[in-house]
Amino acid sequence: QVQLVESGGGLVQAGDSLRLSCVASGRTFSTYAIGWFRQAPGKEREFVAAIKWSGSTTYYADSVKGRFTISRDNAKNTVYLQMNSLKPEDTAVYYCAQTWSRGTYYSADLYNYWGQGTQVTVSS
Repeated sequence: QVQLVESGGGLVQAGDSLRLSCVASGRTFSTYAIGWFRQAPGKEREFVAAIKWSGSTTYYADSVKGRFTISRDNAKNTVYLQMNSLKPEDTAVYYCAQTWSRGTYYSADLYNYWGQGTQVTVSS
């Protein structure tokens, strides 16, 4: 079992920044990657970014490339999502998720465990 807890969401204005955190606990030693997804009201959950638990490989959705940065601190079992130049269309509940498997990182089906989500609201 792996437990994931997100934090750092909030209400900001367009152009502002936020940093989300995802703290992992439990059987994290076999983790292959952590991903961030988001879901806006009435829309499907979509991939945002992912990072391998070891090494430095990262993946980003085109919609956030150049604005968001994913990073990790293995000593703290924490993955961060630094979000800059936020736009109203970034408004969503943001979830982190864990996978033990290699595969298609943008697919939610790859991930085994999910956090409860943190709300990000960007006003225009």
